[in-house]
Amino acid sequence: MLRVAIAALFGALSLTACAQQPSAPAAKPAASAPVAGGSAEQRVRTALQQLDPKFAPDFIGAAPFAGFREVLVAGQVLYVSDDGRYLMQSQPYDIQNKAPASSPGLLAYRRGLLDKVPQGERIVFAAPNAKYTVSVFTDIECGYCRKLHQDIAELNRNGITVEYLAFPRMGLGSQDYTDMISVWCAADRKQALTAAKTGKPVTPKSCTNPVAMQYTLGQQIGVNGTPAIFAADGTQLGGYVPPAQLKAALERISAGGSR
Repeated sequence: MLRVAIAALFGALSLTACAQQPSAPAAKPAASAPVAGGSAEQRVRTALQQLDPKFAPDFIGAAPFAGFREVLVAGQVLYVSDDGRYLMQSQPYDIQNKAPASSPGLLAYRRGLLDKVPQGERIVFAAPNAKYTVSVFTDIECGYCRKLHQDIAELNRNGITVEYLAFPRMGLGSQDYTDMISVWCAADRKQALTAAKTGKPVTPKSCTNPVAMQYTLGQQIGVNGTPAIFAADGTQLGGYVPPAQLKAALERISAGGSR
């Protein structure tokens, strides 16, 4: 999955542009004195605005560990110390629960946005006796997306329903984006998606479609590569995950051990 450098936070907010043109000297403000006064969230917001006045986080909440706020901006999860001095870009891992650590606030934020996507705008591969449902941001070209799709039958046998959302990783206006519109506009979207993921030519189609909206949604909740798998509670389970491992992770979440 795409790794965006810390330097992407400084200057323009476009992660794509910033990833291509990182600016190392801009990191100097992060070492400035802590921001005084106000709540931890206010201090963090002020500190980030000192880096760029246009810096607008989508979410700020308590981190899953003490002393930091969890920040989500343009598809990146960041951690800023409560005094506004230190910034880290790394997903913490909960060794005890054997899962990426996320705060209840971030999970609720993601869950709320995912719940707004109508069932009819997803491409759903339903398990006959579903125990779990995952939302998967996908495109039709990436190798791991294709590998995950090859596991659909096994995932369904394990009681896991897969609901696909579009995330053309090459960006809006790309051929990938155009092809995904064609898939979402096909008379049989499941068949069209499966065919595209096996490398067959995509028959051009056009209609009112949710591809751009789902791409934007993915960026809002922290997707920066595909596939990106989310449990029903908002937990991001990673990129490609083998069926047995994915089922075990969902069982832990269901048992209350996700965080």
